[in-house]
Amino acid sequence: MDYNIFFENALEGATTAYRESLESCGRKLIELSQWVCRAFENNGKLILFGNGGSAADAQHIAAEFVNRFRLDRKPLPAIALTTDTSILTAISNDYHFDQVFSKQVQALAGPMDVVLGISTSGNSPNVLKALSVAREIGARTVGITGGSGGKMDRCSDLVICVASSDTPRIQEVHIFFGHLLCDLVEQQVFSPV
Repeated sequence: MDYNIFFENALEGATTAYRESLESCGRKLIELSQWVCRAFENNGKLILFGNGGSAADAQHIAAEFVNRFRLDRKPLPAIALTTDTSILTAISNDYHFDQVFSKQVQALAGPMDVVLGISTSGNSPNVLKALSVAREIGARTVGITGGSGGKMDRCSDLVICVASSDTPRIQEVHIFFGHLLCDLVEQQVFSPV
């Protein structure tokens, strides 16, 4: 194996995914950042969830909002529904894994909130169900996905779809988009021009 070619191909694939996704989703990221700013201004919050790597992304993004991203500033209200093992296992055991996020959304979300589900395929039943419940509550719903977008458009007010069908590239762009969202919100809330 020629490792230089391997690394070069990986870098080229990632660069292409980033560039094409930003070109196709940049305006949607700006719109999402405006929704999140409006939520924060109106005592709302950002609620995030996903499975596996997407769960880690949800936690990572929530941490950036609650703690800090680039600026030393006051904490911003963001919650990842993927962190409480007692809640996750109770719902999964007593009901079904498909309800693991939707029951939390019922308990925690309100009409001033932005509810963001992350799914690489766009077809995760528990993510789709939670977005549907959030929409019924009146929250703004956002699906971040990849490939064809799956079924996200059925339950999301805004779908941000990575321009790739390669799972690792999709996941890499998801956290890139999460960082861009944090940066955009910080600039709008704390450094308005």
